[in-house]
Amino acid sequence: MNWRDKALDILKESLTPIPHELSELDWKSNLSTKTDRLAQHICAFSNHQGGGMFAYGVNDDATFTVLTKEEIEKIVKHMGNIAHNNLSQAVDIDHAVLEYNGHPVLFVYVPEQREKPIFLRGKDYHESYCRANGQTRKMSELQVRNMIATSQGLSFEERIAKRDLTRDDVLQLLNFRKFFELLDKDTPKSVDSIMHRMADYGFCIGEEDNWSITNLGAILFANNLNDFEGLSNRKVIVRKYVGANNRNTLLEQFGQYGYAVGFEGLIDFIMKNVSTENIEVKRKDVAEYPRIAIREFAANALVHQDFGISGINITIEIFSNRIVITNPGAPLNDVNRLIDLPPNSRNEKLAGQMFLLGFCERRGSGIDRAVAAIEDMHLPAAKIAKEEMCTRVTLYPHKELNDMTKEEKIEACYQHACLVNEDGMSMNNQSVRERFNLKKTQSSVASRIISDTQEAGLIKPANTDIVSKKFMTYVPYYA
Repeated sequence: MNWRDKALDILKESLTPIPHELSELDWKSNLSTKTDRLAQHICAFSNHQGGGMFAYGVNDDATFTVLTKEEIEKIVKHMGNIAHNNLSQAVDIDHAVLEYNGHPVLFVYVPEQREKPIFLRGKDYHESYCRANGQTRKMSELQVRNMIATSQGLSFEERIAKRDLTRDDVLQLLNFRKFFELLDKDTPKSVDSIMHRMADYGFCIGEEDNWSITNLGAILFANNLNDFEGLSNRKVIVRKYVGANNRNTLLEQFGQYGYAVGFEGLIDFIMKNVSTENIEVKRKDVAEYPRIAIREFAANALVHQDFGISGINITIEIFSNRIVITNPGAPLNDVNRLIDLPPNSRNEKLAGQMFLLGFCERRGSGIDRAVAAIEDMHLPAAKIAKEEMCTRVTLYPHKELNDMTKEEKIEACYQHACLVNEDGMSMNNQSVRERFNLKKTQSSVASRIISDTQEAGLIKPANTDIVSKKFMTYVPYYA
């Protein structure tokens, strides 16, 4: 897609419903005299995935100002000079004046550069800048190293987490016994055999007594992620709150193990804290959420996180009326198409190992299984939200139909249609009644939910030749 085609969409996203600057867009009312700061912005956009743009003619309060032809020409010339003369390498920028709601806006586009990081001219890599949460800031040492490795073609998983180690160091830092347990293999008695097997899987590299642990090995099998400088902020945090807000924390746990080592314990801990105690003949815990759904969404958060984003941990927050699972990085697929589209992972090697070790699905059926489990318990649909820097999945406990909002009913109906469509069938009134646990006499209630979902543009009739709504079948809008 040409950058002009998406410029107005990005501007609209920044202005509505609540005005806020985005990482790929910076508002400017007019030309700034701070050349150094403009150079930092251009540097940051050059390093940003997909590049970024300035929107001249937009004030800090999200109102508009009119630029004259002379002002536009001056801005374009000045920005072009900075892009060519003030960075570590010349950057070719582009511009266009586009109309937004009757207001002409000058967009100055800075494309992402192939060789990164871009930094300020006359400086070194430490003067590299990036965009985060709509702000331009200096990159950390770790971000610079990761960007250099990416430019060299090294994925996150292939990069070195810790180097200059002996074999004993590696075996002390990584839980190799858990590795062989998950493979359902006996642990070899020979240290050489253990090392070579782990090296075959890409967890470490080296020979003799000079070894390094890769990010893949550390993130999966670390006995303590704090032992690895660049991965200590990749721990999973579980918080439980009193009530429906985050003002009072009941408990907080920071996971220290690598994901493969600690995953089952993580799920057990979550389930323990979302269950209610039922005392009859003997005590037992009754789960308010399906374990399958929590497992699949937690695994997705681990596998699909963006390791290039710092400052956002994977968090699992437990409230009295919901669970919220957050991971850094916006989803790569449309959130409305997560059930039917093939998986699209940032971290292919991590996803592959998590699949081989039995923690997640590679075929993309994990979301399907989660949605099906939610339907089996007649719970409200999971809400999957795409945000600028992260993905949030919200799960809800049981609600009576009358307590569900119209939007919740529509989302549940839409996800049901997607799930049924994946089974090669079409949704109908009966299947919707079963989804919401309605009686046969409540077909009119199911019809209303279907009608609302169709009106929202999320489903369409599968058989337009049938007149009676009673026998109509429906498929998702994309089918």
